[in-house]
Amino acid sequence: MIPKETVDLILDTARIEEVVGDFVTLKRRGSSYVACCPFHNEKTPSFHVTPSKGIYKCFGCGKAGSAVGFVMEYEHMSYPEALRYLARKYNIEVQEEEESAEQIAARQRSESLMAVSEFARQFFCDQLKDGEGRVVGYRYYRNRGIEDATIAQWSLGWAPSGKTSLVDAARKAGYKDEFLVDAGLAIRQEDGTLIDKFRERVMFPIHSVSGRVIAFSGRTLKADNPAKYVNSPETEIYIKSRNLLGIYFAKSEISRQDRCILVEGNVDVVMMHQLGITNVVASCGTSLTEEQVRLIRKFTENITIMYDGDKAGLHAALRAIGLILKEGMNPRVVFLPDGDDPDSFSRKHTLEEIREFIAANEQDGVSFKTNLLLNEAGGDPIKKAGIINEVADTVADIPDAIKRQVYIDTVSRMVGIEADIIQDRVRKTREKMHKEIPARERQAQETPAPAAESRIVQKEDRILEPSEKELLGFILRYGRTALQFETDSEFYDPEGSQTVAEFIDSALAADDIRFSNPAYEATYQAYFGLYDQGLEQDDIIRSLLNGENREVASVTATLSTEKYELTVHNFSDALTTTDSWLVNFVPRAILVYHDKRISAQQLEINRQLQENPAPKEMLDLMTRMNRLNEFKKTINIKLGRLKK
Repeated sequence: MIPKETVDLILDTARIEEVVGDFVTLKRRGSSYVACCPFHNEKTPSFHVTPSKGIYKCFGCGKAGSAVGFVMEYEHMSYPEALRYLARKYNIEVQEEEESAEQIAARQRSESLMAVSEFARQFFCDQLKDGEGRVVGYRYYRNRGIEDATIAQWSLGWAPSGKTSLVDAARKAGYKDEFLVDAGLAIRQEDGTLIDKFRERVMFPIHSVSGRVIAFSGRTLKADNPAKYVNSPETEIYIKSRNLLGIYFAKSEISRQDRCILVEGNVDVVMMHQLGITNVVASCGTSLTEEQVRLIRKFTENITIMYDGDKAGLHAALRAIGLILKEGMNPRVVFLPDGDDPDSFSRKHTLEEIREFIAANEQDGVSFKTNLLLNEAGGDPIKKAGIINEVADTVADIPDAIKRQVYIDTVSRMVGIEADIIQDRVRKTREKMHKEIPARERQAQETPAPAAESRIVQKEDRILEPSEKELLGFILRYGRTALQFETDSEFYDPEGSQTVAEFIDSALAADDIRFSNPAYEATYQAYFGLYDQGLEQDDIIRSLLNGENREVASVTATLSTEKYELTVHNFSDALTTTDSWLVNFVPRAILVYHDKRISAQQLEINRQLQENPAPKEMLDLMTRMNRLNEFKKTINIKLGRLKK
């Protein structure tokens, strides 16, 4: 753990324009800098860096934050990793706080396994340069169309036949036998001797997200060897189900394009990257897993599956579609022409041709599955019924109620069955799923609302979001500013003035109100956690920008700098000083927020009335509606929208 004093020194030393400038070409514009955003495709610069405030903000995609946040976002590092990166950049010594003996031992063991894996990577690379490796391994790569620059970038190598041994080389370099075995690089035989695990194979290193070599995949060149690929076993630093081949090289482009392409083979990944399609990964010789899908979700919610078009590839694609949907992500599928895989296809076509092919041929995952299974069923009505149920069960896995409803409508049109029937199957499947989930696990998951209720929640969020944004904007820009109300004001307090933050917090607390937007609520709570510690406004904003919660940092960067829209734009009525201006508009913004909340409640009551409730329930709903109408009228009189 990095001591707080060191963290503060790192954050104080890091200059936003220098950090961002290491990755992006910045052009000065007045007192700030601009560039094309590194997080999304654009031709006109909308990415701004403001040194005086220590923040970056893209007005195109909304990404925002501080220097540490930029490193986390661009390099996909954790908060501690980004801090250590900045410490290295500015030559700041980081002395971790004292660890327990167990923690020290675990960390040292992990580092030892990483170190011996890195040694093996270099060993395999060196073997490719001459002798057996040059004649056999290097020739294989070149015959497959893999260029020297690609070989170097991916650290492709050769595991020799045994005359030259990784075990011997590692021992000479001082590495212990136990780490060679535990890293999956060597096998201990019955007589106790150690032999290399990988022999006579071209080697593909597997990198972690941060770029450390954690495992290997070795391909034999012998036609009579049934084990075409041999992969590292699971170790303390490598769990197959949680890693993806190529993720380190692909992560930035996946994030920038907001799409990941998933292929099957090692060479497929390498060749697609060599061609220029660099948002491509593969699943390390295993079937796609939930953990791998979640890893991709760190960078995008969109996955295009590009598997072989044979029976095995189709089956794997169908399974992948289900996993991707279950994680709340968006699967698409594209199959190459018969006889082609991404490797061969990339060698026959240009970059532009492949991009055009993908754009023209990729299909939505659910639609693809529905069409494929319907074609298999032919005219058999029993098979067709079973397939419709299977597709409905796939849709039931989708956690988001709105997406489920959209897919229900889509499948309904495709199969010629009323949407209500498919909706009923989906509902029953989800009920069954929830009965099978233990109570505490269910509470940890997002509770999916029925489609109609979910639409109401979405509408409520849209109704309240602008007002919540405005109130939070007042807090983040003027939170510590005192509100000096005149003595004849209904808000005048003879015991003393309140700050903007205290005034808004008191108004919301009186009705036990929390923001409906989770990001705004998290930022609100984080702000007051620091406010209650007595921090000054600038220090609060700085802490929020540099904090570990990047969603809070992004909201803070946006609302503390962006000139957000006010509820009322008649600026001729506003007084000239900031204090006087706030006295007018902060109370008004709270009134507008209450008005919006009443509108959201009325929307919900109208929905319930449309469901033809029992007479007593209908009377209660009408009574509530009348009360809300009176409240709304009072608020609008205060806002000047209605006369008394």
